[in-house]
Amino acid sequence: MIFHDRNKLETKELVPGISGQLIHTETMSIGYFDIAKGAVLPEHSHIHEQVTSLLEGELEMTVNGETKVMKAGHVATIPPNTAHSAIALTDCKAVDVFNPVREDYK
Repeated sequence: MIFHDRNKLETKELVPGISGQLIHTETMSIGYFDIAKGAVLPEHSHIHEQVTSLLEGELEMTVNGETKVMKAGHVATIPPNTAHSAIALTDCKAVDVFNPVREDYK
């Protein structure tokens, strides 16, 4: 399938306060996430390269020990196997792209 309607995609909660819809291709996964103020993404790492684009809100993100407050329009690039975490300072909307596919999110 080439075209998707996000209004018809299942919403999954990844951790309390972070939920979204995912689209998977042969080589990548794209997640459209709503993040509630105060939600915490605990520190973790995975084999996937990740690009996080913040569309709305303020998100404090730590990547490999470096902490930044991301605002709308900011983008974080996270290499594979790199520790990262986040705390939502406000309600946020973000798009994450993962390569390779996040089989664990299917």
